[in-house]
Amino acid sequence: MSQPSDKKVIGFYVVAIIGAFLIMNVLVQAMKNYSKPAGLTAARSDERSKALAQVQNENADALNNYGWQNQSKGIVRLPIEAAKKLTIEEWQNPAAARSNLIFRAEEASALPPRPPEKPTKYD
Repeated sequence: MSQPSDKKVIGFYVVAIIGAFLIMNVLVQAMKNYSKPAGLTAARSDERSKALAQVQNENADALNNYGWQNQSKGIVRLPIEAAKKLTIEEWQNPAAARSNLIFRAEEASALPPRPPEKPTKYD
């Protein structure tokens, strides 16, 4: 038996590489067509613009009005301008502001107390 010539081996590798690229191209095109979203119709466009307007209104309300963030923990949502004024006033004394900030952060992230244990039938 004779050894295959170097030209045949190189030719085989070239054909294999070109074939691999062609297969990848077919797979990419198939996925591109498969995952293509539906066209943007007028109804879908109106739905998206209404959803965007709703989100913008809710954000504007949250940014510019007072409200409860978490009423059980006493966390209030302030308008941006009011929060800026309070921050500037509070940080006139950095040491007190820092200790107050640490206390409020610990209070806001504190775990609720554990429920009491149920008494056994022998208690």
